[in-house]
Amino acid sequence: MVVWLSSSLEGSTLSTDVPPKTRRTAAKSVPKPVIEDAAEKITAMVLARLDEDKAEDVVVIDLQDKSPIADSIIVATGRSARHVSALADHLLRTLKEGGFGKAKIEGLPQADWVLIDVGDVIIHLFRPEVRAFYQIEKIWSLDAPHRTPQQINV
Repeated sequence: MVVWLSSSLEGSTLSTDVPPKTRRTAAKSVPKPVIEDAAEKITAMVLARLDEDKAEDVVVIDLQDKSPIADSIIVATGRSARHVSALADHLLRTLKEGGFGKAKIEGLPQADWVLIDVGDVIIHLFRPEVRAFYQIEKIWSLDAPHRTPQQINV
């Protein structure tokens, strides 16, 4: 609640009404256009970028009709923290240029395990030791089949 103090010095009063000069109407929100097959387009863009940047052991875990969190998870390994950081940076630029806005990202400062959430697709980038320790593919192995980029026909 905004409280306005009247400008007259005599008998100052408090008012909870917004003065007429500063009354604003709510901005109309314009809905964002829905991109058909967004998950497939994102997956194709990400896999192409990871291939260009020499990511290792790329795996796509299909979650369609299995989990509401995303349609797929992409897991890849970088050779070092610097490589993981570069992979993440290049993916963020590619996604933005591809019209998928600003993705949410976690773990970039340390670059041991970077998570990029694009909504329909979640991307995990690991250093080799961290990926071996967490074995994220095993978490999803009972629920979803794993595919390599070659099986997706990108």
